[in-house]
Amino acid sequence: MSAPTVPEPVVAGLRLAVGTLSVWPVGLPRADRETAGWAMTLAPLVGLLLGLAAGAVMAGAQFLVSPLLAAVAGLAVAAVLTRGLHLDGLADLADGLGSGRPAAQALDIMKKSDIGPFGVVTLIFTLLAQVAAASEAGPAALVLACATGRAALTWACVAGVPSARPDGLGAMVAGTVRQSSAIYVTAAVGVVALVCGLIAGHPVVFPVAAAAGLGAAWAVRAHATRRLGGITGDVLGALVEIAATATLVVCAASP
Repeated sequence: MSAPTVPEPVVAGLRLAVGTLSVWPVGLPRADRETAGWAMTLAPLVGLLLGLAAGAVMAGAQFLVSPLLAAVAGLAVAAVLTRGLHLDGLADLADGLGSGRPAAQALDIMKKSDIGPFGVVTLIFTLLAQVAAASEAGPAALVLACATGRAALTWACVAGVPSARPDGLGAMVAGTVRQSSAIYVTAAVGVVALVCGLIAGHPVVFPVAAAAGLGAAWAVRAHATRRLGGITGDVLGALVEIAATATLVVCAASP
């Protein structure tokens, strides 16, 4: 009796998720909306792998340097492994929304390669919050934050969420994820939160932190959709960082 095979769209979706969300080489997978839907559904798995890498570096660095510097090392690894794209998206969204311009003009601002004052300030305070919170919460919290950040992508791409542009990454992935799939993914992230919480000694706080991260990303996604007319690649990148930051902050707040 032959072993069950994984459907080709799922495999292609995983490869697309890895290739889009990390620097790990996976070749050129098929790119269509079905594949994109699977990529966004499986995004938290890629986030978990990124988190394990970043958390391992942070845990190892704690034997050599202070918790603060170890957190810097772990977050640096996460940034390098993602090409800094999510941080770039956060800065671009901050510039677009902070401009106060109508949607079309805000989107044009977000497309520019430079970073404006709103973006710079947002990056500085976000990174400061991430480093400070990670140093307090520990490597397990960093693992959870990376997974939760990518789960925000899954929810941002559920059916009914429009794209702000007719082309680009937002148009490719918007509305491609079934709500039932997003619920299953959230349950899986909940399991990760429980395991990480048990490792860190906070089995209740960590699941609450993951919920807070997803809630923060949902609120920003709703606001961005109202202001811009939908999601873009920059919006998606920003949601990763927002969810991850909120998760770390709540983990750090545990007594």
